[in-house]
Amino acid sequence: MEVINSSDEDYSAVLKLCGVDEKAVRENCGELITQSNPRVDLKYDKAVGPEVTLKISSHPEGELSAKKAAKPVVKELKNIFGEKIYSMELERSLEEVVVELLKANLLTVTTAESCTGGLVSARLINVPGASDVFKEGFITYSNKAKRKYLGVKKGTLLKYTAVSDDVAREMAKGAASEAGADCAIAVTGIAGPDGGTDKKPVGTVFIACWIDGNVYSKEYHFDGDRMVIRQSAVTAALTLLRSCLLRYFAEMTFGNGIKKKK
Repeated sequence: MEVINSSDEDYSAVLKLCGVDEKAVRENCGELITQSNPRVDLKYDKAVGPEVTLKISSHPEGELSAKKAAKPVVKELKNIFGEKIYSMELERSLEEVVVELLKANLLTVTTAESCTGGLVSARLINVPGASDVFKEGFITYSNKAKRKYLGVKKGTLLKYTAVSDDVAREMAKGAASEAGADCAIAVTGIAGPDGGTDKKPVGTVFIACWIDGNVYSKEYHFDGDRMVIRQSAVTAALTLLRSCLLRYFAEMTFGNGIKKKK
């Protein structure tokens, strides 16, 4: 529901965004965040990572009601951020939306985590009813564990190192196979404070999502201390999983795919 506060005097709505940081949001909003009515406020918690909440507040102006004054701004923000808007409900979390998408598509998920050490699993399991879709989670911190439990190839580790796109993709594929899940999200990176190099500095994270036979991956670079980097990676992982689920849904609905039945 869009409205979080409405009366004859004022009106407010929220847009919750994922996959975008505060700087990018400010740049995209432009003059929208400099006006006083309607007013657009940004809430961004660096410790959570690439997730921003926009609150649009307005009051009556001339013959316009507060809601009508806010309507064009809300519409423009929707046009600007599109699919990055994951909710218009203040209390709804990103993990709740992901679990709902999994349920709606009759899909199960598993996780394969290195630098995040189970934090992705924890976010998902925190949602009531997640047991309907969450299979199991793998914490494979060492190279040996990645090979033993996820089937990551020794040659891949030697050639590209554990912190690489290739390893993240093999982790995701191996986790899905081992757990018998429809989806898998894998995270590997350098949370610091040590371990960084010129080519792969601290904060470098690779995340891969395997879904119904296809693998999608992305490289990230986060700033902050060890915990901030890890939490940022978790939010990025949930964001990538959501994006892949939306793509899957679109392909099954409008493409040539046949929606899975269980």
